[in-house]
Amino acid sequence: SLVVLFGATAGAYGAKLGSDERELILLVWQVVDLHSKKVGTLHKSLVKADNLDLSDQCREVSGLTPEGLGKAEPLDRVLQQFSQLVSSDLKVLGRSSYTLCSDGQLLIRQVLHPETSKKNFLLSDCFYSFYDLRKEFHTCYPSSAAVKDQTIKTMAEYLGLGTDEAEEDFGVWQVKTMVAIIFSMLSEGCNHIFTEPETVKYKYETGPCLLCLLFFFLCSSKSETVDSETVIRARGLPWQSSDQDIARFFKGLNIAKGGVALCLNSQGRRNGEALVRFVNSEQRDLALERHKHHMGSRYIEVYKATGEEFLKIAGGTSNEVAQFLSKENQVIIRMRGLPFTATQEDVLGFLGPECPVTGGKEGLLFVKYPDGRPTGDAFVLFSCEEYAQNALKKHKEILGKRYIELFRSTAAEVQQVVLNRYMSTPLIPTLPTPIIPVIPPPYTIATGSIRDCVRLRGLPYTAGIDDILEFMGDATGDIKPHGVHMVLNQQGRPSGDAFIQMKSADKAFMVAQKCHKKMMKDRYVEVFQCSGEEMNFVLMGGTLNRSGLSPPPCKLPCLSPPAYAAFQTAAVIPAEAAALYQPQALLPSTRTPQASAAAPPTVTYYPAQAAQLYMNYTAYYPSPPVSPTTVGYIAAPPGAVAAAATATHTPILPQPGALVRMQGLPYNTGMKEILSFFQGYQYAPDDYNGLIQLSDQARSVLQAPKEWVCL
Repeated sequence: SLVVLFGATAGAYGAKLGSDERELILLVWQVVDLHSKKVGTLHKSLVKADNLDLSDQCREVSGLTPEGLGKAEPLDRVLQQFSQLVSSDLKVLGRSSYTLCSDGQLLIRQVLHPETSKKNFLLSDCFYSFYDLRKEFHTCYPSSAAVKDQTIKTMAEYLGLGTDEAEEDFGVWQVKTMVAIIFSMLSEGCNHIFTEPETVKYKYETGPCLLCLLFFFLCSSKSETVDSETVIRARGLPWQSSDQDIARFFKGLNIAKGGVALCLNSQGRRNGEALVRFVNSEQRDLALERHKHHMGSRYIEVYKATGEEFLKIAGGTSNEVAQFLSKENQVIIRMRGLPFTATQEDVLGFLGPECPVTGGKEGLLFVKYPDGRPTGDAFVLFSCEEYAQNALKKHKEILGKRYIELFRSTAAEVQQVVLNRYMSTPLIPTLPTPIIPVIPPPYTIATGSIRDCVRLRGLPYTAGIDDILEFMGDATGDIKPHGVHMVLNQQGRPSGDAFIQMKSADKAFMVAQKCHKKMMKDRYVEVFQCSGEEMNFVLMGGTLNRSGLSPPPCKLPCLSPPAYAAFQTAAVIPAEAAALYQPQALLPSTRTPQASAAAPPTVTYYPAQAAQLYMNYTAYYPSPPVSPTTVGYIAAPPGAVAAAATATHTPILPQPGALVRMQGLPYNTGMKEILSFFQGYQYAPDDYNGLIQLSDQARSVLQAPKEWVCL
């Protein structure tokens, strides 16, 4: 038997049914016995929605009013009545089982399942299997219109059935016409058989994506791909949302096994985006209709994505990960902030007997860097939700001397985190030795009120120097040497701003006129003319916006050092930055007092390929006002050092061994805090005098740290 079902919401109708998140307000149904070709009683039931504000289209098409709906039963009561009345009609017809039949997929997938999920009650099993009358009709009549173009009216017209909707109430005509279409398909000329119903998955299947595992083993050939017509990107997710939360957002649609991949940032934290792979393109298209639907109080943006993007996020795995994820139907918890010395026994002891780990030690996966060092992250498997909930109650409890964070996780996140750590490169890559050493001439940061600079605002965060030069086009030749300054935020990441020093104010004006709101990648970039003084203020931590110019903290009267005029002279490369770039292979042994006088100092060189670039760039946060730089700090031959020392005033850096590198500093640490940290140890400001070109005023900053505060 079939139960022919029709419904309507308080919003859009037809092809857009369910796309606006409006609630169900009408259900009409009738039982059809396919063998005897008899029908049961036709039932029509209004549904009381939480929001009775009807759209104009709904009022016009259905003829329903808020007053009439206000007297109806809520959805859960209506669905109970539906089950009872269907059972009664089946008994009258001598039948016991049935399958739903609806006009298309929208009522079941886009209305009933999402709404009941949000209202936290379960649909009966009959709503997880149904026949799509449009597909069945096209199978029976291949010459009819395409499935996506079918409607009840077009199917009736194709069969020559009456199509006067005005004769019946809204919903009643639709069900009666659908029953007539079904009887036509059962006639002797067609003898259509309903054999393959549509199915809705009861729950999302976790575990590693099989295509991703295959991709890992065959990645060298790059022959395996994921169909781009099945992948979407969801954006704006709450940071704590799991794969099950995302699957619930797409309730009613069939997600492929392991098809939810949470996107992580460079620190391994979720960034509010996820890639989701569905079983076919039809399901993906329905998912796109949920653009700006809500998850809690947040609306979620849904866009198309590619299979390549999905594989980049979910395709990373290893034998260890595959073995860890091979235990299906497990709840995964992520632990973050573990002591680097923590062992499996420590973690099991931390979790305790109230939340036993599946398989004991086999249910733990520590995340490590390529060199084997622990990252402080681990994943844990639990066999049931109760054990996982007990583990989550230990969020921010202490293990050793550190508090541990616990979060719900997913199989895709396990794969992505392990892949990111495994493929992570050293913090300081080794720079190639230049073929021809090039000693850069001293350069200055522009000052004054002459508007010979331009500011680029709204750059893509992935944009590099090459992208900026390409964006500038022919105007690249008018950039001053070392005139490109990328502005980074306090975390050392691109802020989306850059400053460029042009050769003249006229050149800056022409660039601002020509390039303003020109596209770079997928974003337009604003270009404004500005002065060197304004550029300096921003590079030193100030702000420049429509409200005016706000000076950086170091320019405020109560915080300024004895003088900041050192930066008006030739800019120098900080010795601290030089220490960052010393390739380990080129570091000599620590100098001894006897060898100190004879050992030649190290000279800073540009890599040969950088000699042609008009830029000043690096991935590290710049010390104001000097912007990042592409210069490589490579040890030079002794002869070149002597020649350089006599031929130019290029700054000479101290011998390695006199410098130390500090990692893990708070982002707001200034010079005063660093010098206080080393209180009791003698630093050598006099030694800096012969190494870095400093004015007397700048030298006083080093020699009088108590007078200097940098925020």
